[in-house]
Amino acid sequence: MDFATYILPIVLGISLAAATGFRVFIPLLVMGLAAREGVLSVSSGFAWVGTTPALVMLSVAAAIEVAAYYIPGLDNLMDTLATPAAVVAGVLASAAVMADVPPMLKWTLAIIAGGGAAGLTQGTTALLRGHSTVLTAGFGNPIIATGELVSALAVSILSILAPWIALLVALVLLAAAYRLMRRGRPSRT
Repeated sequence: MDFATYILPIVLGISLAAATGFRVFIPLLVMGLAAREGVLSVSSGFAWVGTTPALVMLSVAAAIEVAAYYIPGLDNLMDTLATPAAVVAGVLASAAVMADVPPMLKWTLAIIAGGGAAGLTQGTTALLRGHSTVLTAGFGNPIIATGELVSALAVSILSILAPWIALLVALVLLAAAYRLMRRGRPSRT
């Protein structure tokens, strides 16, 4: 096989990883459901993600994570905890869907591109929430949390159905978050 045959699984992995930066457990849950239904192929070492115990655990974790982001103060603490967790989840999600990619390439890309995409997304949303906390005394944070939840769901589902579009959507969302942060900063004159 040539590198071109690896492109789609790599893009799928990176877009799923980017989604873990919005919410850690939602993309893993979507991936697990898709694997269970046979819509998504995962590497043999990751077949557990579609099992009933894993889906129950991911469902509970996702519900708790989503709820925690709507509690003032706890949302900022969650960002501190979610940042390293998102990177790990991004690496795992990337590696899981690169089933036919040679191990050396798979793990290199999963760590660098998957972990990087998750870290960049999580870092950007954490900074956005921090700006919102300062500018709105936290009252704007539920809007940010809702945007992140919708983004996590949309990018996760799109990753499975149309990976290239999902990657584009993730990039557009990151650019929009960056612009929102820049708009809230005082100008330097």
